Amino acid sequence: MKKSELFFSAVRIPLDALAIMGAALTAYWLRDAQIVKEALQLRSLLNLVPLHEFLKIVLISLPFFILIFATQGLYDIRATRKFWQEAPKVFSATTVVLMLVVVAFFLKREWFSSRFIILLAWFLVTFYVIVIRLFLQKAQKWLLQKKKIGVHRTLLIGRNGKIELLKKVIRKNPKMGYEVVDVIETARIAVVKEVREKRGIDEIILSDSTIPEDDIEKLIDFCAINNITYRFIPTTLQTAHFEMGVFAGEPIIEIKHTPLDGWGKIIKRAFDMIVSSFFIILTAPILLIVAILIKIEDGRGPIIYKNKRVGSDGKEIKVFKLRYFQWKYCIDKKNPNFEEALAFEQKLIKECSVRQGPLYKIKNDPRKTKIGTFIEKYSIDEFPQFFNVFLGDMSLVGPRPHQKREVEKYREYHRRLLTIKPGITGMAQVSGRSDLDFEDEYKLDLYYIENWSLFLDIQIIFKTVAVLLKRRKNNS
Repeated sequence: MKKSELFFSAVRIPLDALAIMGAALTAYWLRDAQIVKEALQLRSLLNLVPLHEFLKIVLISLPFFILIFATQGLYDIRATRKFWQEAPKVFSATTVVLMLVVVAFFLKREWFSSRFIILLAWFLVTFYVIVIRLFLQKAQKWLLQKKKIGVHRTLLIGRNGKIELLKKVIRKNPKMGYEVVDVIETARIAVVKEVREKRGIDEIILSDSTIPEDDIEKLIDFCAINNITYRFIPTTLQTAHFEMGVFAGEPIIEIKHTPLDGWGKIIKRAFDMIVSSFFIILTAPILLIVAILIKIEDGRGPIIYKNKRVGSDGKEIKVFKLRYFQWKYCIDKKNPNFEEALAFEQKLIKECSVRQGPLYKIKNDPRKTKIGTFIEKYSIDEFPQFFNVFLGDMSLVGPRPHQKREVEKYREYHRRLLTIKPGITGMAQVSGRSDLDFEDEYKLDLYYIENWSLFLDIQIIFKTVAVLLKRRKNNS
């Protein structure tokens, strides 16, 4: 562990304490300011609680703030922190502590009870702590990039694409706080020692399942003796979630395929119904306007196109979409030009598809209407899928729903995608949308399936809003 990391982690505790004290005093001063008292017709705060009594209450509350902050991971020791991850934690931790303070005021009536101060302190504590942490983060990243203070000298061990990808990511992102000192293909101690003597090693990352176990054991001992952090990129089995138990008197391990079993499935379904209802109401005016425009431009076909897709457990579902193709090109048996439309699509897939694997994506698709080009660019065509979510065919977040002919091209392991409901958005959409190759999309969706949480769903939904504002590369 780097000294700079220890310093920046440790200094957060006294700085948080100062921020909390400063926020409390600011709230006290504002509450007793003449303009506030006159505007809200309040009595002088000094008549309710003297300053020294108020400070006593704040000092009693202070350890609870630090304790709750710690349980939220706000004092974890690491090289860099992401501001967007820390800010919500500060907000939630502050809320928890102030709820406890409210309860304490209710139980201990002799303490003062000022809703104005509590609300103001809630805002100010959150603001002060976040601002101080933002400055600390900037200082730490500046030291990393400009002075190389706190940089982890990292040795990569392995001979596969994962190691090469890791090396590129580290070199392109100096803010991560890592520097690749070397890449070697063996875990033999003699080779590792030579690298350490020449360039120094703070951390080793290994990614190679073919390295002998004996060499790995010696490497782990070497790292422990020389205070070197040891990490490894695991195989699929090593990353699986599992539970230990006893069966017929023997210890047994059960591999858990996804947290979306039992209560996880119930919680996700309840969340889907509540949020989809909200979005149905929110998007109703847009759907009405777009429906009118579709009918004006090409009135021969339906406004809502029911696209047959494969859902969970391989069952066929009908995914609702606003029609953005000219009706004569739609792959629908109700279309009198169905055979010609199907033949034209096969030709476009062969000549213009920009994707690899079982999926296709046609660049500059000539079948779109003018309004269709606009609504597909901003994914407005997918708004009717909130009804799919409400009815239970789909989820707000999940793997992309694919056509039967695409699923037929899956390899056997790809069928893991069919073990949960498909989603309107997902890991793939917020990480690259339709620009990703299918294999990369599969890996992201598999990560989602194995690591699902309600908080992850909420994160993906918020990220989707930002992604929708960007133009799709293959729509240009």
